[in-house]
Amino acid sequence: MAETKQYRIAVLPGDGIGPEVTAEATRVLTAVGERFGCTFQFQEALIGGAAYDAVGHPLPPETLELCQQSDAILLGAIGGPKWDSLPVHLRPEAGALLPLRKALDVYANLRPAFVFDALANASTLKKEVVEGLDILIVRELTGGLYFGQKRREKIPGGERVVETLEYTSAEIERVARFAFQLAQKRRKKLTSVDKANVLESSRLWREVVSALAADYPDVELNHVFVDNCAMQLVRNPRQFDVLLTENMFGDILSDQAAQLTGSLGMLPSASVGGSVGLYEPSHGSAPKYAGQGVVNPIATILSGAMMLRYSFGLEEAARAVEEAVAAALEQGYRTRDIMEPGCRQVSTSEMGEVIAELVEKG
Repeated sequence: MAETKQYRIAVLPGDGIGPEVTAEATRVLTAVGERFGCTFQFQEALIGGAAYDAVGHPLPPETLELCQQSDAILLGAIGGPKWDSLPVHLRPEAGALLPLRKALDVYANLRPAFVFDALANASTLKKEVVEGLDILIVRELTGGLYFGQKRREKIPGGERVVETLEYTSAEIERVARFAFQLAQKRRKKLTSVDKANVLESSRLWREVVSALAADYPDVELNHVFVDNCAMQLVRNPRQFDVLLTENMFGDILSDQAAQLTGSLGMLPSASVGGSVGLYEPSHGSAPKYAGQGVVNPIATILSGAMMLRYSFGLEEAARAVEEAVAAALEQGYRTRDIMEPGCRQVSTSEMGEVIAELVEKG
C-alpha cells in the first residue's frame, strides 16, 4: 500500500476576520485530504497585531522559523486601526508581511480575477463587460518602492521625504519569465505594465521584458502604460490574460481588478518563487466584522486551491475545490457580501461546511 503523502502547512490566522476564514480553508483542505488520500499537518503561529499584543513584535522569530520549515503557508489577514499608531517597523504590514515576503524570497505575487457564472450580476459593471472574466496579475513582490531606502529630512520651512525605487535586471527577468511561463499555460497573451514614458525604472523594465520575448515565441507580448491599463480594466477587462507589473503598480491594479468581480471576498492570491509559497486572500482583516460569522471565506478557500496547485502540484485536487465553490454558488448559497434575491444567506462557517461537503462528494 502506497504511503500517504503528508504536507506541512503553517497556518497564520492573523487579525480581525483572519481566524474565521483560515478555519474554513483548513476545513476544506481536510476534505481534500479525505478524498485524495493525502494528509495536511496544520500548525498555527502568531503574526501581525495578534503577535505584537502577545510578544511585542508582529513577526516573532518562531513564526518565521515555522514558515521556513513548512511546505506552504496559509495566512488569514493582518493589521487594523488598533496598531496604526505604532512605530512603522512594529505595524503589522510593514513589520511582518514585508519582512516575511523578503525572507521567503517570494518574488511573484499571483492575483487572479475571475467571475463565476453565478455571480455575473454581482459586479458594479455591466454583466456584458465582466461575464467570463478570467485574468491573472503577476506582481513583482520583493523590489521597488516598498523595499527601497526611505528617509525624511528637515529643510527650511518644513520637511523633505525621499523614497528610492530600485530594480535590477535580474529581479525583473525572473518575475517576467514566471509570467511568460504562466501565459504559455493559459491563453498565451502577456501584457507588461509600466510607465516607460516617465520612469527610468520602467524603461529598464520594458527593455528586459522585451528581450525575453524571443524565448517565448508562442506568447503574444504587449506593453501598456499603467494609467491606460487602469482605464482598460474598467472599459474592456476581458482583453487581458496575464498582466505583469512591478510592485506598486501591481498592488493598485490587482485591487482594482478584484473589484470587477463584485467582492474582494471572492479572490485568492499566492506569493511564490521561493522554496515556500505564501497563500492569502486578497481582502484585509476587516476588524469591524470579526467574530460575527458574516464574512466570506471563499477567497481563503480558493487560496488553498492555489496552494494545492502551485506548491504541491495537486492539480486535480485544486480543480475539485474550485468546482465545489462554483457548485455552492450555483446552488444559491451566499454570504452577506454577495447576497442576491432568491438566494440563501449563510454564515462563514456554513459556507465552509457546504464547500467541504461538495469536495468530499466529488
